[in-house]
Amino acid sequence: MPNPTVAPSTAERVRSACAHAEQAVLAMPGIDPTPVSVHHLRQCGDAVIAVPTASMAAVLAANSGDAGAPAVLELTDHSPLTLREPVRALVWLRGWVRTVPKQAQRALASEVAADLPHPGLLDVGHTATLLRVVINSAVMADSTGAESVCVDELRLAEPDPFGELESAWLQHMDADHADVVAQLARHLPPRLQRGSIHPLAIDRYGLTLRIEGTDGDHDFRLPFNAPAEDIESLSRAVRTLAGCPFLNGLRRI
Repeated sequence: MPNPTVAPSTAERVRSACAHAEQAVLAMPGIDPTPVSVHHLRQCGDAVIAVPTASMAAVLAANSGDAGAPAVLELTDHSPLTLREPVRALVWLRGWVRTVPKQAQRALASEVAADLPHPGLLDVGHTATLLRVVINSAVMADSTGAESVCVDELRLAEPDPFGELESAWLQHMDADHADVVAQLARHLPPRLQRGSIHPLAIDRYGLTLRIEGTDGDHDFRLPFNAPAEDIESLSRAVRTLAGCPFLNGLRRI
């Protein structure tokens, strides 16, 4: 029987978007938004970020005491493809930003590096300072609209298991498998089959196409019959959607 779940939960989408996001800024009352060089949404539900040590954000957090200072962390998830509108999603994590004691900065940086080996962590203790954002709520906005997520749902959620491979898959499909994309486009409503069509996102539940038309951009999701469990089943699910007749001899996309 077809799987009734056709998309990740909102909490899972927030987790995946945060993992994909290459751009993030910290907004605090009374100061300009502060660029964030490293951001990591931990399983416990808070976010660890790195900001310039000389920034007003670092100063305000240091002077806010144990309670912390109100803040919003904004993260932007961009498509790995060159599209007319590159932003796939925006995430706002609202809560309280707290400073990390100097003696704990390097230890926390090492903890983050175990999950996210970001080169910006090498600056911690020198030109960058780690802060913690204790999250009260999260909001995600994409082409389907905006939805909020409570922190308890966020703690229980996991990012999509294929997230680390998604960019390479989408780039490869767009550059080398125009035939597969054309076959997938047959599932679109007739009014959307005219325009430039690209793969926008892929996860274990399905694939989303971006249609760049004369009347604007449109996103259309194609769900799989069942969630993919590994790379082979993900490749098979895409080719099944494309109507490939050689399902027993699939090559990895």
